[in-house]
Amino acid sequence: MKIVVCIPARYDSTRFPGKVLAKDTGKYLIQHTYERACKASLPQRVIIAADDEQIVEAARTFGAECVMTDPAHQSGTDRIAEAVADLDADIVVNVQGDEPEIDPDHIDLLARLLVENPGVPMATLAAPLRQAEQVADPNVVKAVVDRRGRAIYFSRSPIPYDRDQGGIGPAANYLRHIGIYAYRKDFLLQLATLLQTPLEKLERLEQLRVIENGHAILVGTVEHTAEGIDTPRQYAAFVQRYRRQDANDLFRNAPASQGQDSNG
Repeated sequence: MKIVVCIPARYDSTRFPGKVLAKDTGKYLIQHTYERACKASLPQRVIIAADDEQIVEAARTFGAECVMTDPAHQSGTDRIAEAVADLDADIVVNVQGDEPEIDPDHIDLLARLLVENPGVPMATLAAPLRQAEQVADPNVVKAVVDRRGRAIYFSRSPIPYDRDQGGIGPAANYLRHIGIYAYRKDFLLQLATLLQTPLEKLERLEQLRVIENGHAILVGTVEHTAEGIDTPRQYAAFVQRYRRQDANDLFRNAPASQGQDSNG
């Protein structure tokens, strides 16, 4: 089965314009994401779907396959649908361009969900919430799934509603949605032709279009999630983490010091 990772990259981000080309670590933000995706073992190909020639030029500098797509696309789904339309692929994994710390194992897990469940057209991931304040945070999307692991609903509101706790219960009762998706290619192309649905417009969550049109989304559960980069502040925090990790790697890989011969 042929599996492709496609990374939609939009230059003019609302909260952080040009973020995919931020380079305070010495690498472009999109380069970090691309290199992490390349570490996944199941995909045979990783491509970037860009909306600006600056991204295409940057991708060339680090050897990534990158295609220019229509700048008018309203969503990453539309962008990757155009990018893969003529590719020989069975499964397409959508990795957001601002996920420089994404776990490659999560990409493999997501692809495997569709490989092992041929009747499901789409899959995504979720992780248990760890912090109580995230339950009510509308920027943290919550997922509710059935006993088969299929999505019932996604919301920015605290779902499920904990009646005994006045609405919001312990964080462990909630699943945080992770914005990474796998699609069967034919379903992805179909999805890109569907109009926005009422719940999708209300919540501003594109995955609700799938549920409202009666399609299943299989949800895999993982134990942790990496934060995406939405703001300059989040990027600055990532740069600090990266520099610390880089310094630790240099220390671990440094040759052992050679002591002086006391008899010399």
